[in-house]
Amino acid sequence: MIDHALASTSNVYDLAARAWSPALLAAFDLDAAWLPRVDDATAIAGALHAAGAALTGLPAGVPVAVGTGDDFATPLGGGLIAPGRIACVVGTAEVVGALAATPVLDDRAPRLVETHAYPAGGWLIENPGWLAGGAVAWLGALCGVADAAALDALVATTPPGADGVTFVPALTGAMTPEWNPWARGALTGLTPGHGAGHVARAVLEACAHAMRDVVERLAALGVAASSILLLGGGARSDVWAQIRADVAGRPAGGARPGRRRVRSRRRDAGRGRDRGRPDLAAAAARLPAPEPVATPRAAHRAACDEAYARYREVYACLRPTFAVGGAVG
Repeated sequence: MIDHALASTSNVYDLAARAWSPALLAAFDLDAAWLPRVDDATAIAGALHAAGAALTGLPAGVPVAVGTGDDFATPLGGGLIAPGRIACVVGTAEVVGALAATPVLDDRAPRLVETHAYPAGGWLIENPGWLAGGAVAWLGALCGVADAAALDALVATTPPGADGVTFVPALTGAMTPEWNPWARGALTGLTPGHGAGHVARAVLEACAHAMRDVVERLAALGVAASSILLLGGGARSDVWAQIRADVAGRPAGGARPGRRRVRSRRRDAGRGRDRGRPDLAAAAARLPAPEPVATPRAAHRAACDEAYARYREVYACLRPTFAVGGAVG
């Protein structure tokens, strides 16, 4: 079995019918019988068998839910259950999206976002991500800085805009400002006066610029959001959170790993109303409110806008050097 959210990533799912699409199956010469049955993430797929019990240490017969994918489970676990916030999940890759009450289709170039069913209801309109935490790990190895706090210190002492140094965050291909698997990362604007702090800040700002690409695309599609919900390992960095708030012009906060959270006193958050199934929206609503981290600084707005425009211009100039070239939409 598979839930609607994961099924909607398959390219053969009908968003309106909430089922496999006969037309798309035929286009790919697929038989519906080859595919798993689609149900809610909270539906019971079956009971844990003896082999599974031996592997997990759980008792045999425990009900096993269909479940969902990490793109959906992470924002849900962070409390995203209604429109109004941008979920920015910063792991090895960075996934950025927001909820909409009805399906929103990005059907015009550059087509930056996908539309997926959401386990708690509504639709997640998201960009599936680029290398972000992975870029920071690459940066740390490049600069000989293994400690995240030391890297943050380097960035904090460098002014917004990194004194003209610009990074294109396409180490494994670009997902913004367009989807281009042939794109590659680049550092530009370097002089003998630049140091590790400038390079480090350029990398962190570049990921924030990519996030801004998605935020602005969502707004253009009518999926507006007033704040950023930071999730994942990259949410630990106050410096990066501030950069994101400054670049996007929106406050940033969220459920950050390693920070002590207030635990809900209610013990029935997962109790469902439909034959014992958990009510995911009700459970997520009982989570603590996002932890405030950073608000946009007006004094840095001009420098951030200039750096963002430079990032877009650098990408446009480099695009013809990639395997497939042309103009950026």
